[in-house]
Amino acid sequence: MDIFAVIATVIGIATTLGFGAVQINGGLSYLLNVPSSILIQLIIIIAVTVLFMMSAWSGLSKGIKILSNANMILAALLFMAIFIMGPTLFILNLFTNTIGTYIENLPAMSFRIAPLNAEIREWINDWTIFYWAWWISWSPFVGIFIARVSRGRSIREFIFTVLLIPSFIGFLWFSAFGGTAIYLEHNGIDTISTLATEETLFGVLSNYPLGNVASILAMILVGVFFITSADSGTFVLGMMSTNGSMTPPNRIKLIWGILLSAIAIALLYSGGLQALQNTMIIAALPFSIIMLFMTISFLKAIHKEARELGIGKIPHQKKKR
Repeated sequence: MDIFAVIATVIGIATTLGFGAVQINGGLSYLLNVPSSILIQLIIIIAVTVLFMMSAWSGLSKGIKILSNANMILAALLFMAIFIMGPTLFILNLFTNTIGTYIENLPAMSFRIAPLNAEIREWINDWTIFYWAWWISWSPFVGIFIARVSRGRSIREFIFTVLLIPSFIGFLWFSAFGGTAIYLEHNGIDTISTLATEETLFGVLSNYPLGNVASILAMILVGVFFITSADSGTFVLGMMSTNGSMTPPNRIKLIWGILLSAIAIALLYSGGLQALQNTMIIAALPFSIIMLFMTISFLKAIHKEARELGIGKIPHQKKKR
């Protein structure tokens, strides 16, 4: 299981580095006419690797913490800019409507594979199943890393701060940026859908004041997000490959960082985005089965601990004589 977890984590982070390089390359191409090529993406990956290794070398309390806090501030600024300058009322209406639709259709959509409609099935494969695979491959390192920094918290606190709050922020984020793109398309600006996937965000931002400034901010945001992801990923890979050490040696993290970047470059060179997607799905499949056993083990561990601590039991009262 440890080996499968390491493989899934390596593939997950490496493909994310590849996507990050393509996204940043798309921004440079849209703003500065920098060619979108494997050479530019190679340079971006090397630059990101140097930065996240510097961060990983400084440890949890410095590198990751400082970058994560800075990134949240940048994300909040970009969100507020698009929320205020964009179609605010439309964003709020879309947020409210889609929350209801999400709750109503979640069970059916969780099992939807559209066996009789090839077009819909292709969309599900390229988006829904791919994102499931992406998060499955990330689950070992995300779970371990969040558990590591959440030591001492209760399960209730963990669920509230790790699942509920980020989900709510995600709903707002997609309503703002996705809603703004939809609003522009519905109001005659139909060039956004013609852009490459990695350029769409910058195409949306260009329709508002200080669009170039916002696009530069977005590229920095994407870059720092991938730096912190790779940083925490090398930390967890160091833990998993040193018998669970809570403070893995820097040389181990350095080795993992180089390997992650090398795999990302190899995948981009061999087949671009499609190679990244296919590799992600292949890596996630075996670990999805392991996750089922992990869930069962987690529930057994909770019940065992509850019995040992006497949680949930009604104290036995002696009968009055």
